Amino acid sequence: MLDRLNALYPVRYTALALCVLFTLLSLFAMVGFGVGGLWFLVFGGLSALGWYDLWQTKKSVLRNYPIIGHFRYMLEKVRPELRQYFLESDTEATPFSRSQRSLAYARAKGETDKRPFGTQLDVNANGFEWLNHSLMPTTLGTSDFRTTIGGPSCTQPYEASVFNISAMSFGALSANAIQALNAGAARGRFAHDTGEGSISAWHRLHGGDLIWEIGSGYFGCRDEAGGFSEERFKANALDPQVKMIELKLSQGAKPGHGGMLPGAKITPEIAAARGVPVGVDCISPAAHSAFATPMEMMQFIARLRELSGGKPTGFKLCIGHPWEWFAIVKAMQETGITPDFIVVDGAEGGTGAAPLEFTDHVGAPLQEGLRLVHNTLVGVNLRDRIKIGASGKVISAFDIVRAIAIGADWCNSARGFMFALGCIQAQTCHTGQCPTGVTTQDPVRQQALVVPDKAERVYSFHRQTLNALQELVQAAGLNHPSEITADHIVRRVNENDVRLLSTLLPTVRPGALLGELTDQHKVFQYYWPQAEPDRFGLV
Repeated sequence: MLDRLNALYPVRYTALALCVLFTLLSLFAMVGFGVGGLWFLVFGGLSALGWYDLWQTKKSVLRNYPIIGHFRYMLEKVRPELRQYFLESDTEATPFSRSQRSLAYARAKGETDKRPFGTQLDVNANGFEWLNHSLMPTTLGTSDFRTTIGGPSCTQPYEASVFNISAMSFGALSANAIQALNAGAARGRFAHDTGEGSISAWHRLHGGDLIWEIGSGYFGCRDEAGGFSEERFKANALDPQVKMIELKLSQGAKPGHGGMLPGAKITPEIAAARGVPVGVDCISPAAHSAFATPMEMMQFIARLRELSGGKPTGFKLCIGHPWEWFAIVKAMQETGITPDFIVVDGAEGGTGAAPLEFTDHVGAPLQEGLRLVHNTLVGVNLRDRIKIGASGKVISAFDIVRAIAIGADWCNSARGFMFALGCIQAQTCHTGQCPTGVTTQDPVRQQALVVPDKAERVYSFHRQTLNALQELVQAAGLNHPSEITADHIVRRVNENDVRLLSTLLPTVRPGALLGELTDQHKVFQYYWPQAEPDRFGLV
């Protein structure tokens, strides 16, 4: 019946036809009886919209379904919110589950993080993991766990918290968000990574410890041509608030990909922090210009350490080609220069917007990247000289425990602290329309983020997470998170079998890469001999 009617008259135009009809009726009522003016405006406007839909050439849905086609775009726009609040289960992670977000919110607000009636996780599912506890738990006097970062060439070692704020730039985050993060870090005595956007006035306002990240754009230390400037670097690096220098090689969100901040977004504040002109496109190249080989990179790191007055200097990377990482390690051996720290960024990490292919399919996840870095340094007897940080979807104390178990000395979190600021995972970070004022430069939108309140939440999230970490360390019968190893973590591999993580992940004995490689993992057998310290490519 409907098909026969549709052959005579396109039913999809009914909404437009009715709007035109009601416009005419309301016009008649308005002229004849002096009523219906409001209805004339409403239906007249809808009729005009319908005719515009028919004649516009951009959207096929609207040409075929004038007026009612707009409902499709409205529903599409609110779909993420509808899914997040009404359809997702508490444990469905896209990218963070309701359970994970609720934990961060509760700890940030100082509310209870306890949960009744047992776990919501399926303990019989493949991949489920747990921490083995002890029948002789310890009692620790503090949850302020720290690790000393600084190798033999470092004259100003830093006592870092085992949980810090990961790299997020001013420009990506609002001024109010930067202030709240740094004020919370100052109160809790933990570190705040600047991101590659350099040090802004908002980073300095509250005096929290800073890790200054140097990206390929050399923001904050660049000359007029965009190259590295020793003088400008030294001016920032000698600031007592800057505790460590981090050279960014790549990031988990988009490893191997450069970036551009459009000139329209370059405000005077951002320009001052980055050392770029106002209103001009700001380019972050995919590769560094200050060095071209692993040997040159080690020399550059040594120079940065010298110019900074001996502060801990290292680099951050997401693992890609294993032979390039091996070449860096061989350059350490050849030059005798070692970084004070290495931050391994997992491909599951990333607050910034990136092409979908990079977000989903480029770079090694944290487990594989972190384990490779740890094992390689152990295999050449350099692990005791270099501390390793880990970043990539770290929210809970168990996330910290797991990262330390597979090779980290400390963890960084970006999105966890964004949740502490009030982020609702709207995933509009790249649009400038963040509903909570965290990732926008709109002066009105960011005023929704009240700095003193959110600084308290940042501090509380950090403190409560470390309190939970203390309880886990005590339950395992240990005295410090650094004592946790892969022998403490158990993973279910199938319905009837579980294994220690130490038996599932590759392990390298101290010094094993200095001799025969016959018994080593194939990644070492294949690529270690082909890596050379004077090039990033294969021999």
